[in-house]
Order: sequence, then C-alpha cells, then structure tokens
Amino acid sequence: MENTVHVELGSRSYDVVIGPGLLDQAGPRIAPLLRRPRVAVISDENVAALHLDALRAGLSTAGLEMVSMELPAGEATKSWPHFERAVEWLLEQKIERNDVVIAFGGGVIGDLVGFAAAVLRRGIRFVQIPTSLLAQVDSSVGGKTGINAPQGKNLIGAFHQPSLVLADTAVLGTLTARDFLAGYGEVVKYGLLGDAAFFDWLEKQGPALAAGDMQARVQAVTRSVQMKADIVARDETEQGDRALLNLGHTFCHALEAATGYSDRLLHGEGVAIGCALAFELSARLGLCAQEDPSRVRVHLKAMGMKTDLADIPGDLPGADALLGLMAQDKKVVDGQLRFILARGIGQAFVTGDVPGDAVLEILEDALATC
Repeated sequence: MENTVHVELGSRSYDVVIGPGLLDQAGPRIAPLLRRPRVAVISDENVAALHLDALRAGLSTAGLEMVSMELPAGEATKSWPHFERAVEWLLEQKIERNDVVIAFGGGVIGDLVGFAAAVLRRGIRFVQIPTSLLAQVDSSVGGKTGINAPQGKNLIGAFHQPSLVLADTAVLGTLTARDFLAGYGEVVKYGLLGDAAFFDWLEKQGPALAAGDMQARVQAVTRSVQMKADIVARDETEQGDRALLNLGHTFCHALEAATGYSDRLLHGEGVAIGCALAFELSARLGLCAQEDPSRVRVHLKAMGMKTDLADIPGDLPGADALLGLMAQDKKVVDGQLRFILARGIGQAFVTGDVPGDAVLEILEDALATC
C-alpha cells in the first residue's frame, strides 16, 4: 500500500513516497542522496518524543548516523529566534554543502528547516519527513519555506525544493483528533479548488478516513499530493496557477494573525473556515450556486470541523481590522488583494476584482454570529 508521486521540476525533480512504514525504511531511502553516512535531523519536542527513536532505527539499518535537535512545538516556533538557533546548530554540527538535513515534523518544522537549508552555505539539500496530515498533503511538497513576521505569516522565506519527501501515513495514527481534522481542511481544499469528483469521494469516505482507514488515508494523501505536484510543476513560484492552492488562505491568514498564531486556531482550521467564507463570497457575487457554500459547510460540520468565526474561541477584532490584516497578505499585488473564488465545487480561479465592501459585508455577517 505505497504510492509515489513525482514532482517534475527538471534538475530539481523529486519523489513523494506515501504509505505506512516509511520511517522503518528511512535509511535505504535516504542513503542514495548522501556523500557520507551522516544526517542532521531537526524536529519538535512532541514529534521527537513519539517518533525520533523509530527514525533513528530506520536510518541505522543503512548504517547512517544521526544527530538531532528539538525545537518547541507550535506556530510560534516559525520565528527569527528559533530559525537562528536552527542555523547555528547546523553550523556547529559542521554540516557541509553535500550533506542532507532532515525536517522531521509538521508544517512548522518543514517550513523552518527548509528555509534554514535554503540559506545555509547558500543552499544545502534537505529531506521532508512530514508527520502531520497537513504537512503530508500540503506544506512538505512544492518548496515553499519560511518563517512568520509580526506583520504576517510566511513573509520571510525562499523557494527551496526538497530532495525527497517520505510521507509515512502510519505516523498519522498518533495525531490528536483536532490535529488530524486540521490537516483534513487542506485535503478538502484540493477537492474544492480543482476536483469535484475528489470532493464527492471525501463526502463518502471522510468519516472512514478520520476513523483510521489506512487505505483511505493513503488514497487521500496521494490525490492531494498529485494535485499539488501538477500545479507546482506548471507554476513553481506562484506567478499564476499555484495561487489556486491558496483557496481559503486569505481569510485564514488574517484570522491566524488576529489570534496571535496560537492554539486558538490551527492553520488547517483557518483554511476550512476560509474555504467556507470564500464559497460564501463567491455565491454572493453570483459566481456559484447558493447550494455550494451550504454543501461545503455541511461536509465540514459532518466531519466535526470548525466552519464559522463563531467556532473560534475568544474575541476577534472587527471586520475593518480583519480586512486590514488581509491587506498584509503575500498575495497582494500592486496594492490589490487577490482572492481565490469559485464558479462551483472543483472550479476555483484567481481574481483581483473583488469589491472591498463585499468582503467587509461577509466578515461583518460572520462576526455577527459570534
């Protein structure tokens, strides 16, 4: 039960291997990339406690030595101080340009370690071993790396492709229900942006997937990664099509900033709420049927996910303040906010032609239910 998705980027192409038991095979999978039998692993404290010994054992089967560093878990780690710690530790380990660094964790670790690899000695190779559903289907693939700034999310970073991605779906069994469902927000996004049949499948298979059905999990991760790989191959640095992957993210990033990148709102939860709002906005602008946002919300609710601003604990700023946070988004071009809207489920498109008052009205209505 193993699939491989190839990300076609010429000389920087790589494989994403998906299936259970890949930690056990880490040594033979990674050894061909190495000049010397030694790797540096950066993880977070939660992942390390659960899986670092298994990774060490998997690497040792190919005679690979491992040095490791653990950073605190959580979005706050994607910051200058922890980035500086990671880079300086790698230098202390005498990591050379021909060595490989392993990012072993969720999206936070993958983004931070990938960015460290991008700037260390002007670029060294790294391998992604994503341990969360969100990282397996989204952030580990495509080469976006970076950290957050006080002004907004992912504003500091680089495009730096991994040399290999090992998505061990057995590791997903140790996620909390909340973390798994947060990742599911990104899975749903793929169906909503470009594959109505995949969304149909998720409506039927979503509960089994959440309950631990391994075949369903492998299938969902594979389809998500394949969709992302196809888009990245066409538009690596987000000049066009790749922006579709940001469906729901313009709202999401504003909500994450408003909640201080804290546990009040996980990234995938923000994506789910953002997708619901993007479809609501699309319907109000007459782009898609009124039934589409309802169908999105019904599925998210059936999966036990956050779907509305009212589902976020604590107070939120007003609609004007949220709109201001959106204006800090990386997707602003010439001062114009780009939105990903939809003409229907599976039919997303990018536009800069969205009236500000329509966005404000959506936010005001959503806040009114809080």
